[in-house]
Amino acid sequence: MNIFEAIRKDHDKQRELCRLVTSTSGESKGRKEMWEKLKHELQIHADAEERTFYSPLIHNDMMQEHARHGIAEHHEMDELMEKIDDTHMDSPAWLVYAKQLCEKVEHHLDDEEHTFFQLAGKVFSETQKTAIAKDYLEEMKKHR
Repeated sequence: MNIFEAIRKDHDKQRELCRLVTSTSGESKGRKEMWEKLKHELQIHADAEERTFYSPLIHNDMMQEHARHGIAEHHEMDELMEKIDDTHMDSPAWLVYAKQLCEKVEHHLDDEEHTFFQLAGKVFSETQKTAIAKDYLEEMKKHR
């Protein structure tokens, strides 16, 4: 498995968790559980991605701006997650913020899959793609 396949697999999980979270209502056990799963998944994914995938790319002239943009989007998602945590689950605003987060997540995932991956594929050798995937998967496993 290469790094792109490993990340895409987690992206699919994030998309599904977003779908589940935004289909919940009120302060329910299901909403709380789905939210905690989504938040945890987004946090560990961003951390592992930045450490293993973005880190070597930020030093590449062609990729530096893209890597910084991706990291900035991770921070925007962190801020939205804090806003959601600070909002009562029964409030209509909670779902509004959750939908905003999921729109941001979807935009970020699409950016990575349709632009970032193609460019990064030109930077890394096949051996590097596999080695980075191994490191990424180990990071994810440590925190799951």
